[in-house]
Amino acid sequence: MARSPNLREPSARSTQKLIAFLALVGTVSLLNYAGNIAAHPKKSVTENAFYHYSTAVSALVIYAIMFLFVCWIAGWHRKLLAYRQPKKWLPALGLAALVLLATFVVSFLLEPVLHAGREQGALPEVWKPQHAAAYAANWIVVAGVAPFVEESTYRGLGYSLFDARWGKWIAIVGVGVAFGLSHGLVQALPVLIFFGSALAWLRSRVDSVYPGMLVHSAFNSLGLAAVFFHH
Repeated sequence: MARSPNLREPSARSTQKLIAFLALVGTVSLLNYAGNIAAHPKKSVTENAFYHYSTAVSALVIYAIMFLFVCWIAGWHRKLLAYRQPKKWLPALGLAALVLLATFVVSFLLEPVLHAGREQGALPEVWKPQHAAAYAANWIVVAGVAPFVEESTYRGLGYSLFDARWGKWIAIVGVGVAFGLSHGLVQALPVLIFFGSALAWLRSRVDSVYPGMLVHSAFNSLGLAAVFFHH
């Protein structure tokens, strides 16, 4: 088994990992910005995307490729990905609940100004029960696969690399910005950066990505559930 890396001693190898991570995030960001710009005139189509199995399948493939790159950059070291249990789950869950609440408060306060939800445009405005199975498949990807891969990427690998070189607070903010940009959105960017930074702060407090995965999953699930309350 490979020797565990020393996270507090920046080396040529850690620099290579950091460059590779930034290249991955930069590529994802550019592709998402390009894709969102191209899809903008077809907003009516993207609003019904979650009613199609193809959306879930394509997202699953993309996340699988991204996760393989993340594991490769990490050298398959669980330590860099922060795959470990929090020392105490109860306080960790309390902090996780605080992050989730704070994110919803910030989203609520900024929505009338930024209209971030409208910009994303992926969620349908009308519930169509005949597409429930496809919506459930997309729900699994968005609330299950996406939080696992994104937390592994940003609060796992990204935080570890940033923290080793620049310290905790640069890691928190840097990971938040990287996470926000990777979604390819403009109006939603402040909320995404706040969410990404809050999750990184949680990661710094509990030394694990698992509570952040729960928060991320809950946040996405509540967003997906909004379709049931549209009139």
